[in-house]
Amino acid sequence: MTRVYERYGPAPEARDAWLRELRATLRLAGPLVLLQLGQVGIHTTDVVMIGRLGPEALAAGSLAMHWFILPWLFCLGVLSAVPALAAQALGARDHRGVRRTVRQGLWLAIALSLPAMLLLWQTPATLRLTGQDPALAEAAGGYVRAMLWGFLPSMGFVVLRGFVSALSRPASATAVMLAAVLLNVVVNYGLIFGNFGLPRLELVGAGLGSAIVQTAMFLALLALVLLDRRFRRYYLLARFGRADWPRMAALLRVGWPVGFVLLFEVGLFTSGTLMMGWVGTAALAANAIAAQCTHVTFMVPLGVGQAAAVRVGLAAGGRDAEGVRRAGWSALALGTAFMTLAALAFWLLPETLIGLFLDLSESGTAEVLALGVSFLAIAALFQIVDGAQVITGSTLRGLSDTRVPMVYSALGYWAIGFFSAWLLAFPLGFGGIGIWIGWALGLAATALLLVHRFARREELGLLQRVSRR
Repeated sequence: MTRVYERYGPAPEARDAWLRELRATLRLAGPLVLLQLGQVGIHTTDVVMIGRLGPEALAAGSLAMHWFILPWLFCLGVLSAVPALAAQALGARDHRGVRRTVRQGLWLAIALSLPAMLLLWQTPATLRLTGQDPALAEAAGGYVRAMLWGFLPSMGFVVLRGFVSALSRPASATAVMLAAVLLNVVVNYGLIFGNFGLPRLELVGAGLGSAIVQTAMFLALLALVLLDRRFRRYYLLARFGRADWPRMAALLRVGWPVGFVLLFEVGLFTSGTLMMGWVGTAALAANAIAAQCTHVTFMVPLGVGQAAAVRVGLAAGGRDAEGVRRAGWSALALGTAFMTLAALAFWLLPETLIGLFLDLSESGTAEVLALGVSFLAIAALFQIVDGAQVITGSTLRGLSDTRVPMVYSALGYWAIGFFSAWLLAFPLGFGGIGIWIGWALGLAATALLLVHRFARREELGLLQRVSRR
């Protein structure tokens, strides 16, 4: 009977195991995807409302967000070690290790946030040095300086989100995030446009609103993990002032390469956005809209990848090689299926999507619309590889394998992606379209390298390395 199934398909037991893994990944990924969509929903709300201020404000907001996201994502990447190591500790039934990981994760959030905030304060000068229009640089600087006060609370939220995710209970963080999206709409509507008796602050109001919302999110989730009986038994803040340098070193060992991976990736898009500013204001505004669309779709494979990191970490902690295999490939299949649908939407509905961000009846929007349609057509081509690279990178993170993926990312995003974007945009004269093609090439190269590494995980002994730690 076994030979029959080996020839014609998996045995019922194996098929059931794969189905169980798919269901478990979906259960965990669902709230995480909503959580990520909520995070980008806050940014999308900003973009939609700023877009009503006009193309110039939208261009300045785009510059601000792309600069702000560089240090923010680097810190997020370093702190992504928290759910991976907490999941490994749970898999090994080391509950004290979970508490040590989260407590030092909060320490690390503070240590990373303070220099990042000092860097962001210099936004106007930094943007002027990159050749941006001085008026746009000043407007973007006001937005960032208001928004940076929510930086540290947002990093604290990332750590606590990692904790509840490692326990396979991300719904509490998701509920906080969804409530925050609604709060952001109300606060921004008041502060950007001067409603509810509040002053009209425009871009500064958008940044201030985001800072208020990020702070509220952290405080709400902190209250939940301290009061809910499912979480409070870990005593996360017990002896909070006590240093745990071995655990801090473990977090940094796993996290700093991930921080650079995200820095390389977002750096590719940020450098492209700066180059888009050299093309023109219309190209920059169209880029802001198309990029925001890709950010929204990217949140789904990002959430699936976070679920994969937890599922792989649990299996790795329990030394279950087959569980690692099922968790990794199941997540990749789920992410690829969604990104295929996203690509179809970009192909078939570009004007509808752009109309969500821009009043197409206003004069001066025709060029932005035409460029946005072209950018979304190229974005459709790299949806699948974009999902593949983030999911496989997260899967490898569950095995604490982060240094080689960092090298792969540097090669894919910069040696291929950045160089191609610059070459196609300016020497070859393709302008903004060339930048988007370069992005697609960089993402595709990175995805191929990462998928190949996960496929060779047993040959490389990645699981054995986790078991020895």
